[in-house]
Amino acid sequence: MAEIAFILLCHKDPAGIVAQALRLTAAGDNIAIHFDARAPKADYDRIRAALADNPRVAFAARRIKCGWGEWSLVEASLLAVRAAYDAFPEATHFYMLSGDCMPIKSAEYVKDFLDRDDLDYVEAFDFFKSDWIKTGIKEERLIYRHWFNERTHKWWFYTSMDLQRRFGLARKIPQGLDIQIGSQWWCLRRSTIGAILSFCDTNPAVIRFFATTWIPDETMFQTLVRHLIPDREIRTRTLTFLMFTDYGMPLTFYNDHYDMLISQDYLFARKISPHAADLKERLGQMYQSRGVRFPISNEGRTLLTFLRDRGRNGRRFAPRFWEAETSLGRERRLTLVVCKKWHVAKRFTDRASEVLGVPRLHYLFNEVGTELPPLGGIETTLEKRERHRRALLRMLFDYYDTRHLMICIDPSNLDLIRDVVADRARVDIIDLECVFDDDYLVGHAQRVGLAGPSTPVETMDRLMPVIRYDFRYESERIRDADFPNFRRLHETNTAEENAEILAELLDIPRDTALEITSMHYLFMD
Repeated sequence: MAEIAFILLCHKDPAGIVAQALRLTAAGDNIAIHFDARAPKADYDRIRAALADNPRVAFAARRIKCGWGEWSLVEASLLAVRAAYDAFPEATHFYMLSGDCMPIKSAEYVKDFLDRDDLDYVEAFDFFKSDWIKTGIKEERLIYRHWFNERTHKWWFYTSMDLQRRFGLARKIPQGLDIQIGSQWWCLRRSTIGAILSFCDTNPAVIRFFATTWIPDETMFQTLVRHLIPDREIRTRTLTFLMFTDYGMPLTFYNDHYDMLISQDYLFARKISPHAADLKERLGQMYQSRGVRFPISNEGRTLLTFLRDRGRNGRRFAPRFWEAETSLGRERRLTLVVCKKWHVAKRFTDRASEVLGVPRLHYLFNEVGTELPPLGGIETTLEKRERHRRALLRMLFDYYDTRHLMICIDPSNLDLIRDVVADRARVDIIDLECVFDDDYLVGHAQRVGLAGPSTPVETMDRLMPVIRYDFRYESERIRDADFPNFRRLHETNTAEENAEILAELLDIPRDTALEITSMHYLFMD
């Protein structure tokens, strides 16, 4: 059975570090700790005293002052790895953790997972060909020498790099190395760790190269694993679940993330809020449990992005603004059919188009597959359609040679609605108000990737009120906008009641409107 030596890099919360060490070693595993030298010595002494009698705990030979993006993080990692490698000869795997990590599976599950395949788990993507680096410098991380920290000495960092560029001091990458990049949170086999340590001892020039690269904790281990180990023995992934905010900072997990976390296809999660005492307690108890089954739904990234975009009460943080485009024309009429249930809006517009002889288009600003005529390329992507929406609509009026056009709009597109209502054309808004039962909300969450068939009931119970609120909020925003020529057809109305409303809005006979609203399956799911 797998025996793990955890490599713990930490710099705060001595009580939490002690608790983490006791939790992990109680399951029969080991831990090697590096505690940042920038942290108070008293905190370090407190940790050592509390764990002094635990034979499954080792400490790095010395403490390094660590800085984000610096070689010091790799140096600290190597010190802890060497301590673990020497102290725990029975360890089969070495797993990198931070003080903010917590297990999201039981120790039993973790060991079974690692025993299943003889593999290393590390993100190792080609540095130059992948798009792992989203912003900032890329090649410059490697070809120039970095002695200053970009966060603490920004002027020196960029001045040094600029001088090297100006005087042609770019260096070559060590021969034979294909630089890789990925998360620093890896899990490697003992044989791999031994090969890495041996390589470091015999290749000082490579160590000097990485020692002056920028953010080497994302490249050195990743590069050496790919250099030393056959590809068939590497899984290019991390076993630690982590996400980043829009500002590039690690997303923090709180007490209400428990069910979502344990349903992800990962073994640990980073980073847990220091204030999430209940979450830490529950995860700690779960780690010691036996016989627990973990249904994997793995929708965490999509779900958290959805919730983050709306805030914890289900509302968006900020609206999106659109560019203004060409006027549609004073003599033209555009009817917007607004509905969250797209199949209902499509039925309505299809029937209205048939009865009224008005060209119709479905969700052309929401659905990339909406059927559109060729318009010179403006119709090819949602981005182009949204960026030039008035121009697109005008071209559609011209293409169909019509003065009246009907399109479907998702209620989330309030800014688009505002934009076209401000046009000189006549704009009618028909809001099809539907009933959303629990089954529909569950289906919606699965269709858009917020949930899966195995999502825990507890997660769905917390997610569904957010979705329901989001739907209601979008609908109320449109109502509160007080648009002229706005009418709402209700699913709970009779066909006759809806016909009266529709006839008044579109200036058509009541009997004609009834031909549209009397479709018996209009609101059916």
